[in-house]
Amino acid sequence: MPDRADRPINCCVVKRLEQGDERRWNDFVADAPQATFFHRAAWRGIIEQVLGHRSHYLYVERDGVITGILPLAEIRSRLFGHALISTPFCVYGGVVASDPDSEALLMQAATELADDLQVNYLELRNRELRYPTWPVKDLYVSFRKVIHPDHDENLKAIPRKQRAMVRKGISAGLQSHHGGGIAEFYRVYAESVRNLGTPVLSRNYYMALQQTFGEDCEVTVVTHQGQPVAAVMSFYFRDEVHPYYGGSVARGRDLAANDFMYWAVMQRAVERGARLFDYGRSKQDSGSYHFKKHWGFEPQPLPYAYYLVRAKGIPNISPDNRKYDLFIRAWKQLPLPVSCAVGPWLARDLG
Repeated sequence: MPDRADRPINCCVVKRLEQGDERRWNDFVADAPQATFFHRAAWRGIIEQVLGHRSHYLYVERDGVITGILPLAEIRSRLFGHALISTPFCVYGGVVASDPDSEALLMQAATELADDLQVNYLELRNRELRYPTWPVKDLYVSFRKVIHPDHDENLKAIPRKQRAMVRKGISAGLQSHHGGGIAEFYRVYAESVRNLGTPVLSRNYYMALQQTFGEDCEVTVVTHQGQPVAAVMSFYFRDEVHPYYGGSVARGRDLAANDFMYWAVMQRAVERGARLFDYGRSKQDSGSYHFKKHWGFEPQPLPYAYYLVRAKGIPNISPDNRKYDLFIRAWKQLPLPVSCAVGPWLARDLG
């Protein structure tokens, strides 16, 4: 970070997160209404130590008190370019500040850093429109909904056709257990994303998430006749549950394993005192988009904002980009052990 970012402006100073600052950072995140699970300081260690990317976690301090944060990480890839993102591998990010001056200081520091690093672009994964003069990508939406403390009420809230799929899974004898291990989760999840033509991150990454976040990172595994058919890793933050990495094997589709799995997570979330179910990010008009709508969730735009440095336009490294069609078709045909061996080298650069 350039020295100029550490100079006081309007009685504030922008600093880098250093070892020993994590508790103060997390205390600010815990109290800030706009903050998310993905603003927690521990992501810095995972991004740096597990995925090998340089981080730039910035915060504003006034009279010894943190008044704003901005987690940033730098992705440098021969295939996908050079970017500064808040926050890669996370669906939400951007500035969280307690006042406009702190937000302005962090934005100034971020754009200066992007210029100095000569990245292609700076990307802020905001949940709401914050900087109307910046280019905005409208590819993604999120699905968030308040859930009821009563299981029967939540089941009734699921539209009829999708509720029938939940009951189909129950009738098929599916079972769920929470607190599962990474081995059984990874076996299912890796196959699921391979079938979608997407590289999977390393097993060590998911192990690090579970070890780092403890009870706030829970694996749910769905079995049929003793065999795992679906699995999901969910994050808990304040009164929210966020099923984040999830999928099912091919035989799970005929058993309605995905519907049963998310219903099991919803029940578990109620038991843990969660009030809000965050179904996560989906691309507009994709299969997962329609799946979540069929559950009675309404899409909410995710206006990711961009500050362009070397790039001439908003980047598109989404699977929807037609130049990746051949790669996706080929990836779907890979043997699972091959996709698990090669996938992490690609996935770590996708951010």
